[in-house]
Amino acid sequence: MLEYLPQEIRDGLAAAQKAEMKRKSRLRVRFGGTEIPVLRLWDGGFALDADQIRNLRGLVNLYDGERLVCHCLIVCAVVENGELLCEFKRATMPTDRPPVDFWRDENAKGAPRA
Repeated sequence: MLEYLPQEIRDGLAAAQKAEMKRKSRLRVRFGGTEIPVLRLWDGGFALDADQIRNLRGLVNLYDGERLVCHCLIVCAVVENGELLCEFKRATMPTDRPPVDFWRDENAKGAPRA
């Protein structure tokens, strides 16, 4: 049905839809002092507005408002239909303590509780 509309109207509808997705999303990607809204999120990736960024690789932080959700390692980013589709190799949840480099026996006497 949209193919019968003039190209300007189709472009305007697409821009309005993208603006609405940005406005509704609380998710943000932060890297190197830059913050970009996430349009969509799925298991193993997310979509950004290709007008704001054309390429993204490496380690980024994913936030929901001001709460850190995870650290993502971006390995593949492709521009498709005005969106930058980013796939990540891993997503690490943040912790409140540093990782340990030894094994803790949970049943040991006097072992600290986590």
